[in-house]
Amino acid sequence: MIQDSFCVSLDRDAVCRALEQEMGRPEVFALVRERCDYLFSASPVFVASAHLQRMQALIEAVEAAVAHPIYQQTVLARAPHIASWSGGGAKGVFLGYDFHVSEAGMGLIEINTNAGGAMLNAVLARSQRACCDRMAPFIPTAQAVHALEMRFVQMFQQEWALARMPRPLRTVAIVDEQPQAQYLYPEFLLFKYLFEHHGLRTVIVDPTELSYNQGVLRAGDVPIDLVYNRLTDFYLESPDCSVLRQAYQRQAIVLTPHPRAHALYAEKRNLGLLSNAAFLQRLALAPQHQQSLLEMIPKSETVDAANAQRLWTERKQLFFKPFAGYGGRAAYRGDKLTHRVWQDIAAGGYIAQHRVAPGHMRIPVEPGSERVMKFDVRQYVYDAKVLWSAARVYQGQTTNFRTLGGGFAPVYEWPAGATIPDGP
Repeated sequence: MIQDSFCVSLDRDAVCRALEQEMGRPEVFALVRERCDYLFSASPVFVASAHLQRMQALIEAVEAAVAHPIYQQTVLARAPHIASWSGGGAKGVFLGYDFHVSEAGMGLIEINTNAGGAMLNAVLARSQRACCDRMAPFIPTAQAVHALEMRFVQMFQQEWALARMPRPLRTVAIVDEQPQAQYLYPEFLLFKYLFEHHGLRTVIVDPTELSYNQGVLRAGDVPIDLVYNRLTDFYLESPDCSVLRQAYQRQAIVLTPHPRAHALYAEKRNLGLLSNAAFLQRLALAPQHQQSLLEMIPKSETVDAANAQRLWTERKQLFFKPFAGYGGRAAYRGDKLTHRVWQDIAAGGYIAQHRVAPGHMRIPVEPGSERVMKFDVRQYVYDAKVLWSAARVYQGQTTNFRTLGGGFAPVYEWPAGATIPDGP
């Protein structure tokens, strides 16, 4: 199915106003304008109410499985030792559940623990307009966007409360490798301004800029209480992360998301457990949870010497992902595989996942022309509850934020029996 909606809901002038006037941050606007053709898609994605309800049911089923002692023992036994620590009670902010939704079916593609884009989607929500009367009910109000940003702040405050730290939360460090070079650096700035608006002193730093002395983690002369972790070194294994690892293990800070959250939710081998009927029976989950997991998570398995030949034969129906992959890096569609790449996959460190087709949509690129694009749906989740829904519109094998007309797009719930608006 190709979604034939030619509504254009993105008001690019409103993006400018949201960044330059409402948020008072022209420097962020300059960065976003530089990348705007690829960060934000002009067209919304409509998803049926029934599909969104099934996504919520799947999220609840995953939570039930993750809470089970047998699941935790199985997953943590193969993770680095740092994942065995509870993280002080923090749950981990911004879990990202990524789904493919199409007429052929729907399925969970992966779960991420450092899912980016939430604040950019808040700006996107501020920048929507109704291009026709039928679009008007879908457009979020300013109050709804403000409430969303408040939920973001409350989530970090809740992480602090769960860790039972002996003092009020005062400072936050947003940590990533060479943060100013990151494609989503504008979002780091938006989070910094959001936190500071709510009284939290905030710095954006590379992990090598941190120091740890006398039980205090510092960025320069700023003592750090909570670290919003955007690193893709999920287990803090590199020498550059040694200071952060030490502060985390000595409970000097709250780190979110943390290694345990990655091990329990985002390690790709978990998809093999969650799509395995025999393993789920061992967990004795409620029947509706088992059903959601088996229906919504494509069958996955670890590539090894015993199944490599069979998986090569079946490769056209499979997608191959590294255990600790993120952002589509080193992930391959089986029908595009070369023999050379297959040798690397067969050597180990990959899962094979049955392919679920992404959704497709036609979007206007310029007057008189259109382009067929793919999309997936991301649910930003905290404590088993969906904070916000967004889509990523793209071309190619994986989402890349490099395609004209692509980028983040708003997700609008399509009630049963309703007709998708088709624009002016």
